[in-house]
Amino acid sequence: MFSFELPVGSFENKHTVQFNIIRLLEKKMRNILLRLAYDGTNYHGFQRQPEEHGQTIQGELEKVWKKLFAEEIKITTAGRTDTGVHAAGQVVNFCSEARIPQEKIPKAMNSILPYDIRIREARDMPEDFSARKSAKWKRYDYRIDNGRIPDVFRRLYSLHEPLQLNVSAMQMAASQLEGKHDFSAFAAAGSSAKSFVRTLYRCKVCWLDEQIVVTCIGDGFLYNMVRIIAGTLIDAGKGRTQPEEIPEVLASRDRTKAGETAPARGLTLTYVNYHASSPGEIFPEL
Repeated sequence: MFSFELPVGSFENKHTVQFNIIRLLEKKMRNILLRLAYDGTNYHGFQRQPEEHGQTIQGELEKVWKKLFAEEIKITTAGRTDTGVHAAGQVVNFCSEARIPQEKIPKAMNSILPYDIRIREARDMPEDFSARKSAKWKRYDYRIDNGRIPDVFRRLYSLHEPLQLNVSAMQMAASQLEGKHDFSAFAAAGSSAKSFVRTLYRCKVCWLDEQIVVTCIGDGFLYNMVRIIAGTLIDAGKGRTQPEEIPEVLASRDRTKAGETAPARGLTLTYVNYHASSPGEIFPEL
């Protein structure tokens, strides 16, 4: 609240000052967080691109906000997913002067957004919050349909691998990747990352709902890192790579020593954490 002395004047002048103060407060910029889910099948990734290159998630979000509030915004995202990659718990933030209450934002945006993008939550955040820089860790899941005949209802959200995979070998290989390592061998060739050192808090392989799920939780991920890990673990499941060879692959820092980059459609950004809680507190099953 403001506390100050008004100059001597009329009752009308007093209310004029109060009105101007209210208008000033109303124009204060907000830092808004959105938690959203999307099916990435029909989008050319998250990051905004020229329209001739196709639709993007960022482009759709910014376009809808402008339509609702006649305001240009610039979105910051926790992770820029590639073409065809999905999200169940993507997080973005942006600054805005719009006065809509936070609890009404999801309904307003969802009424205009394409059916394959949904706002799950909106929240006002402190001025210094950043969806990217404030993140403590992220969870990605890669799904593999390992049935002999592909499941038509999962074809857009998983990789079909008809050869029966050795899940135990995949689990042993995955355990070798946990911890703090130089993941150069698991980054896309030509990556411009300043450092290739990342910490994987969890790298698990499990059967879930009749499919194999590779779960990676870490403090950060290199370009294509999870998809290369998935491809490498699939090789372990086929017997092409032995679990005990994984430390050698890491030490080599050579992209050609790891597996192929698994297709984008099997990957989902599941969760982004901004608190001090550990992965085990949020996902005790892991």
